[in-house]
Amino acid sequence: MGRLEGKVAFITGATGGIGKMSSIMFAKEGAKVAVAGRRADEGNEVVKEIKAAGGEAIFVQTDVTEPESVERSIKKTVEAFGKLNVLYNNAGGSRPTDGPVTVTPIEEFWLTIKLDLFGTYVCCKYAIPEMIKAGGGSIINTGSIMGSIGMPNRDAYTAAKGGVVALTKSLAFEYGEHGIRSNVIVPGTVKTPRVMKMLATEVAIQKQVSQYLMGLIEPQDVTYAAIYLASDESLRTTAQTIGVDSGFLNTHK
Repeated sequence: MGRLEGKVAFITGATGGIGKMSSIMFAKEGAKVAVAGRRADEGNEVVKEIKAAGGEAIFVQTDVTEPESVERSIKKTVEAFGKLNVLYNNAGGSRPTDGPVTVTPIEEFWLTIKLDLFGTYVCCKYAIPEMIKAGGGSIINTGSIMGSIGMPNRDAYTAAKGGVVALTKSLAFEYGEHGIRSNVIVPGTVKTPRVMKMLATEVAIQKQVSQYLMGLIEPQDVTYAAIYLASDESLRTTAQTIGVDSGFLNTHK
């Protein structure tokens, strides 16, 4: 029996990178997975891969910045699988136009807040009532090393991810009595196609590598932490910030 047997998981940003890896690995552990994302072609490919391996999944086209879209996708998930046990808020990111607060365009700040913080908030808003009906469950949010210690040239992203950490703790206190635990995973630089494209050059990649005790993080490294938090192994783990950062936070205080 898999570690997530009998659970239904809603995973955002699931059409690529960490979200795709998590969807596939959650399904291998026995979860029924709602693959949530904006890109239908890629999302359906993830579902196809899961089903080919004997798992269960559906694609729900979702824009986490639009409440109606999230509400509709949560409803489709419950209609398809009967309940909801795990919410994994993985969708997020920043753009090169983010930077110091004095030069970052105001619209860039709001775009980042809307995707990373508001998107997490909205998914929780519509998922939590269904998790309560199911008797409890696990909220897994995605932070960032930037939101934990502060770093230059990403002020909007740092603010958004810092907000996610604070929201995670608030949710743990708010809904613990309903059997819902809330934790945040804080990854370092993860070797997703999007991140590697942003780094662009071998020099930039090696500069990143040099900051980590055990090299850059692979998508599956983050997924292993998420599987623990989604499973009953973490029934007494809540309000925690879990670093998957190859030692970065403890060496850059």
